[in-house]
Amino acid sequence: MNGDGFFVGGGVTIKVSGLTKLYRTSAEEVRALKGIQWEVRAGEAVALMGPSGCGKTTLLNLLGGVDRPTEGKIVVGDQELTTLKERDLEKYRLVGVGFVFQFFNLIPTLTALENVEFPMLISGATSEKHYRRAEGLLQMVGLGEKLHKRPEELSGGEQQRVAVAVALANDPSLILADEPTGNLDSENTQAIANLFASLAGSYGKTVVMASHDPKALEQFDKVFRMRDGQFV
Repeated sequence: MNGDGFFVGGGVTIKVSGLTKLYRTSAEEVRALKGIQWEVRAGEAVALMGPSGCGKTTLLNLLGGVDRPTEGKIVVGDQELTTLKERDLEKYRLVGVGFVFQFFNLIPTLTALENVEFPMLISGATSEKHYRRAEGLLQMVGLGEKLHKRPEELSGGEQQRVAVAVALANDPSLILADEPTGNLDSENTQAIANLFASLAGSYGKTVVMASHDPKALEQFDKVFRMRDGQFV
């Protein structure tokens, strides 16, 4: 293992071509993405900026295998997501991708440690291994003294740090963050943004973060602006 021993794998390349996503309702058709072309190198920390409804979340959902495109191709590492069967996509979401959201999505009845252990339990890790790794990840994000606190006993910034540790539990190559600082004050915003940037800079992970806040993106390698389902 490299660094402090938590991460074995590095990042992955992302290649997107002709990516289109349509949402149809009885009243209208919404074109959320309009045939975009895009590439991210392995180990880069890149950001997506743009107004609400511009396509940032749709793109993240497609990269994470949560949704499928209407047209186009998505290649993450050596996997073409658009051709994967649902079972393979489930494995990809569990092991290949770490998700962090604006709302922390922690299980309220579990402690911080148990929340981080949970994805590893699902993936089949042994109890001794997942306990040691969860403890180490929480120490890495500055919560070594709050392992046994439940989410309601933590501040917003602390809950988001737990959410980052949860995302890293299975050593994913790709970290996707959708407005992770949207509910945080300026101090915690900067701390979380720095943490994401360090995942690329120090550990070689590929990080894609969507945000409205320019200050949250100062540490990122590249910032891509989106408007009306396209890069501008």
